[in-house]
Amino acid sequence: MNNKAIIFSAGLGTRFKPWTDHHPKALAMVNGKSLLQRNIEYLQQYGITNVVVNVHHFPQQIIDAIQNSKGWGSNVIISDESDYVLETGGGLMKAQPLLDGNVPFFSLNVDILTNLDLDKLMAYHQQHQPLITFGITNRKSSRMLLFDENNRLCGWKNMQTGELKGPVLQYAEEKKNTLKEMAYSCVVIYEPQIFSLIRQLGKFSIMDAYLDLAADYVILGYDHSGDKLVDVGKPESVAIAEQLFV
Repeated sequence: MNNKAIIFSAGLGTRFKPWTDHHPKALAMVNGKSLLQRNIEYLQQYGITNVVVNVHHFPQQIIDAIQNSKGWGSNVIISDESDYVLETGGGLMKAQPLLDGNVPFFSLNVDILTNLDLDKLMAYHQQHQPLITFGITNRKSSRMLLFDENNRLCGWKNMQTGELKGPVLQYAEEKKNTLKEMAYSCVVIYEPQIFSLIRQLGKFSIMDAYLDLAADYVILGYDHSGDKLVDVGKPESVAIAEQLFV
């Protein structure tokens, strides 16, 4: 693949205290390798070696780690959000000059570890030609995404409150009941025209952009249930990750 990727690494890591009181979550260690190194090496397995990393929380620690390791063998470019954290959507838009091109590109969240096959994800994306394709699994989550029988994104649901967002709000009740609930894996392929279509500005979650675009553009979920996937969002999840990712 001649694709680029962005690894979202700018978050404050509030769920990962006390480590994140003095370090960025991206540099939390799993079996002797940081989350950032593991995701850069994951991309390398699929020939993706041009990687943008956005930084905000203790940015210099991340920059130093990348420089000291020579990018772990990849060409790593920093998207600097030191002044103002922009969340995933704003971070993506800020990185546009670094990602712009005429081929699809990937995004990962630094605190997600998975063995989802990116070649299969890209093959699915090329076969169906949506605007966006992302990994989904049937694991439990407090917030689930809703899909129709063709795996097209139809909405978002807060499982605790029942709140709905996205096109699903316009659906008749019987149609709502046919939608399947799946969890977001944070591994995404975007077509390059995404930058001209996103309407949000400043600080926003990429999920808001998905739900805004889902009515007019095809956004697909790629079901990879059964693959390894750990959200290393809390310190106690490191032990789980260390069992699955040697």
